[in-house]
Amino acid sequence: MLKVKSAEEIEWLRENNQIVSKTLAELGRMIRPGITTGELDRRADEFIRDHGAVPGFLGYGGFPNSICTSVNDAVVHGIPSDYELQEGDIISIDCGTIKHGYYGDTAYTFPVGEVDESVMRLLRATRESLFKGIEKAVAGNRVGDIGHAVQQHAENAGFSVVREMVGHGLGSNMHESPEVPNYGKQGRGSKLREGLVICIEPMINLGSRNIKQDRDGWTIRTMDGKPSAHYELAISVSNGKADVLSTFDYIEQSSTGIQTQQ
Repeated sequence: MLKVKSAEEIEWLRENNQIVSKTLAELGRMIRPGITTGELDRRADEFIRDHGAVPGFLGYGGFPNSICTSVNDAVVHGIPSDYELQEGDIISIDCGTIKHGYYGDTAYTFPVGEVDESVMRLLRATRESLFKGIEKAVAGNRVGDIGHAVQQHAENAGFSVVREMVGHGLGSNMHESPEVPNYGKQGRGSKLREGLVICIEPMINLGSRNIKQDRDGWTIRTMDGKPSAHYELAISVSNGKADVLSTFDYIEQSSTGIQTQQ
């Protein structure tokens, strides 16, 4: 069942997603060769709590940390560790919060220093595909319209779309209906209604779309070991134009964001 949110609930969700956005910007300012993903996790936990929320990922389904840190060929759900970021890496940071009993959830892939141009093209195309999907997230359209827009842009740029991992509804639970795949056919899937809050999150690979799971039970990697990018925003479906609840502005105005115009 699709849970349409009240105006008050949407504002609670907006508050959470703004905290997540600011947390990602704070972490973006820290990203450099030599910093560990564990250090980023500790700072995220502190920053989230300082802003009156609690980490939404910590303990969720047994996840051991406050953020997901997915480096290079890790698609999603990477566990923070003592791994030191290296020049030329990319790192996707997925972050969530809980406040007022509602969730925030947003992700961004950061380059670490100078990154190969083919990988930068992947980052730009993935970010662009997210905004192509958001353009379709309006009342009266269907979930398939979002997935089709994401898939078309990513594949036209020469990249592949992960099929098994998808976006989702967001509210008092982190994962609500509907699922929001990053591929699909126009006019198919659940009908979008005003007040529905969803996370659109393209996961796009440089090589094959095939993935595998690490023995840690969490980290998802590309099967061929090539890099993957992941960008996510939370939006409220509206008439005419989506209401974007989280933002990349804080990141891209002040840190190592990729400075791509949407």
